[in-house]
Amino acid sequence: MEFSGCALVKRANATAHQRRETDFNSSSNLDDTSLYNLLEEWALNPSGTNMKMFLIPPVVCLVAGVLIIPTILFVIFSRFSIRQETRYLLLGNALLSDLIYLLFYTLLAALNAARVHLPKEACVLLLFLLSVAYCGGLFTAAAIVLDTYIAISFPLRYIAILPPSRAKKIVVLLWVCSGAFPGIFFLVLSSTHSFVPCVLELCSVPVILMLTLSGTDAVKLCFWLSTTVIFLCLSLIFCCYAILYFKTKQSGIWESICSRASVTFLMHNTVLFFYFFPLLAIFVESFLCVNVVIRPQTGIWVSVTVCNVLMILPKVLFPFLYGLRYREISASLRSIVRRKHLHVVSPAPSPS
Repeated sequence: MEFSGCALVKRANATAHQRRETDFNSSSNLDDTSLYNLLEEWALNPSGTNMKMFLIPPVVCLVAGVLIIPTILFVIFSRFSIRQETRYLLLGNALLSDLIYLLFYTLLAALNAARVHLPKEACVLLLFLLSVAYCGGLFTAAAIVLDTYIAISFPLRYIAILPPSRAKKIVVLLWVCSGAFPGIFFLVLSSTHSFVPCVLELCSVPVILMLTLSGTDAVKLCFWLSTTVIFLCLSLIFCCYAILYFKTKQSGIWESICSRASVTFLMHNTVLFFYFFPLLAIFVESFLCVNVVIRPQTGIWVSVTVCNVLMILPKVLFPFLYGLRYREISASLRSIVRRKHLHVVSPAPSPS
């Protein structure tokens, strides 16, 4: 269906809007065709005011991220001693992935709020870049926890296990996996013709997420494989932190709740919780909606809330709760600010 075909759908939807709205709110036994039709109608006729309200969180988070993330990246990559350490390379990679995701998702949310219709190819490209950036952040978060586990468990062999040259190869591997993982998924969607043209015109991420579980068996298989991989990463993170806790329990660093180790552990787990909880919420919501446990309208608004708020929030929390906890980075930032302050207040030379 080309753009003209979507225009015909809009006219037909406008004619039958009241009847379809009733079905959308109260239907309890939708087949796949009905679900496609209802989601297309929502994509073509969303509530403009509500959608613009959901643009506020991505914009606020993008502004906060642009203010802090490039500064931390500058500190990491401008100082040789810092960028030679594996933990800082991984941190920089995670921050770069988060910044890319914030930029592209805010752009997509702004286009949706302005009701700008994109060509199918542009929408698919934006969705692919979003997927790559999000997977890059998730995989790098898992790699950061694994790096911490190796550093604490094998302190004398850490440099031999993860030298700077190997760390750079790991970063490249993370990007390759981040591109290959969603790439396979998009190839399956394209080969099975599972992209819905009218939905792709608006390029609504929540609607496309809901359509995934009502697609072909191949699409559903990719969806559940993606779920498995994500929760394997979550299991790896949980196991590493649990082992580290029991290994360091006897050292006494956990005795005070205000100790640096306890606060750092709490902050790291808070960020990781916000990384993975939105994915769990989307999986549960999509499953309940496809199995007619909740109404499609409820499912879409839950998806919009998760995508525009919960999935954006950890991207801006990460540099504050994780990046600035590193002493070298915070000290470098303070020295930069101090030099700028001295440069501003330094007196002009007196005339001779």
